[in-house]
Amino acid sequence: MADEQTKVEIGFGIGQVLSVKLTESELAELRKAVEAGKGWYDMRTSEGSVALNVATVVFVRVNDATHSIGFSG
Repeated sequence: MADEQTKVEIGFGIGQVLSVKLTESELAELRKAVEAGKGWYDMRTSEGSVALNVATVVFVRVNDATHSIGFSG
C-alpha cells in the first residue's frame, strides 16, 4: 500500500505559496532542509520535482485536519 499523502503549503518571503502533496517521510526531509536554512533542496512530489531555495521559506503549513463527508452533528 502506498504512503498516505498530506497537503502541505510552503510559504516564501515574497508572498507566494506553493501547495504540494507529500508523504510523512518527504515532509520530514523538507523540514530538515528548512531548519538548515541554506542552499537548494530538490523535492519530489506527486506532481513532479521542485527545487526550493530553503533560505526563502518562511512557513510550512500542514493540513492535518480530519476530513469528513456530509454534515456533522
